[in-house]
Amino acid sequence: MSFTPEQVAAAHKANLETLLGLTSKAFEGVEKLVELNMQVVKTTLAENVEHTKKALSVRDAQELLALQVSLIQPVAEKAVAYSRHVYEIATDTQSEFTRVAEAQLAENSRNMQTMVDNLARNAPAGSESTVAIVKSAIAAANNAYESVQKATKQAVEIAESNFQAAASAATNAAQQAGSATAATAARAAAAAGKKAPTTAV
Repeated sequence: MSFTPEQVAAAHKANLETLLGLTSKAFEGVEKLVELNMQVVKTTLAENVEHTKKALSVRDAQELLALQVSLIQPVAEKAVAYSRHVYEIATDTQSEFTRVAEAQLAENSRNMQTMVDNLARNAPAGSESTVAIVKSAIAAANNAYESVQKATKQAVEIAESNFQAAASAATNAAQQAGSATAATAARAAAAAGKKAPTTAV
């Protein structure tokens, strides 16, 4: 089977368009990551200024401890939220690459099947068994690919589920740690208040 110059040019054009589309999607993902990181930096700087002002205005150790306790949970929640955003950006970009790869593979499979069919029509007499073997091998390769693709999708779904579970667990742990620290600070403040001598003015 020979290819005409038009077929070769069309194939090159389609491949170039695919490459440009994937490059654009990759840059879009990088752009989203840069925007996310810039927003995180701006927010963090503003919050650090605010926290520093609050820390400088405390009057005693209990207030400082209470301030620190109040900052633990939001920081953990923001870290989990940041991880989720990064994961969403990566997943979105990866899913586009997967979609394009699947479309390309399906197109290549159709082209291969068309080529084999053309060869079978033009094959010399007695080569039917060879053509049947080639067709069988192509069918087996396609079936193997579909099995791997299904297994990969299941693995990705499991990984996403595990990520969500880990993110929820981290958020819950941060909330529990914040609550426990607050309770400890309250007990310490109460104990310090009982032990502190009062002086009459």
